[in-house]
Amino acid sequence: MAISPTPTPTPTAAALLLISFLFLLAPYATPISSDAIVSELSAFQSQSPTGVIHLTDSLLRRILSLPSPRPFNSLIFFDAHQLHSKPELSLPTLKSEFSLVSSSFQFNNPNERSHLFFFDIEFQESQASFALFGVNSLPHIRLIPPTASDMKRDSIQMDASDFSRLADSMAEFIESRTGLSVGPINRPPVVSRKQIMFLLAIVLIWTPFFVKKLIAGNTILHEKHVWMAGAVIVYFFSVSGTMFNIIRKMPIFMVDRQDPSKLYLFTRAQGCSWEPRVKKVVFLDNWKTGYGIHGYWPSSWQ
Repeated sequence: MAISPTPTPTPTAAALLLISFLFLLAPYATPISSDAIVSELSAFQSQSPTGVIHLTDSLLRRILSLPSPRPFNSLIFFDAHQLHSKPELSLPTLKSEFSLVSSSFQFNNPNERSHLFFFDIEFQESQASFALFGVNSLPHIRLIPPTASDMKRDSIQMDASDFSRLADSMAEFIESRTGLSVGPINRPPVVSRKQIMFLLAIVLIWTPFFVKKLIAGNTILHEKHVWMAGAVIVYFFSVSGTMFNIIRKMPIFMVDRQDPSKLYLFTRAQGCSWEPRVKKVVFLDNWKTGYGIHGYWPSSWQ
């Protein structure tokens, strides 16, 4: 089939075609407005419970396309879900502390929320962004100043020392690099207000019954067996050195260097007294205190 020649457009049709073409080019010719990006990020920030925005490759490109200097700082937490199972990295803990810094900054600085945005980015979703920053190991937190143009050269990596005290160290890093004060870290209470009210209600309900039993002498504090067991436990902890082992984190057993499959629960090394000390505790001898403990059978039990 032959190609038919293109008909010559009329002046009116040509004008309409030109106007339509200009409308199509308008979105590409107009630069991205900083106010539009800030408004969008503020909306994402308000939707997040902690104020941390989930960053993607496309959102990062839009942020970096803004003319320098940008009207805000960006702090990015680089994450990888497949590495959360490695305890030596402590990624879940660091991410939780990072979120805590974000929520504290928003709470303490309601008028400066748009000056610093907190982001987290996932490796599987945004490998291009990881390559852009040259991130090849975790944990990794990086600050993008408003004047940064080259992400590898101009962005600031948070050192490992800034993780030492978790959220407090991160807050100090932000204050030293941006001049923005995070303020006090608002950690959630161990027990919530509702839980406290529930416990108080239980105590108030249970108190009259306890007082009644206390007056009648029917509580556990009036049981002689409890006091006897407590005396033995205190004696064991004081004589056996269990508290010393707990405080000093002494090993429970030792591995034989010649045979790794063999374990030593006791040792006869000089300066150690595990074995004789345990034996004396078992027999309840008076080798340390000078007092003897002798078993008896109360006549009321017969």
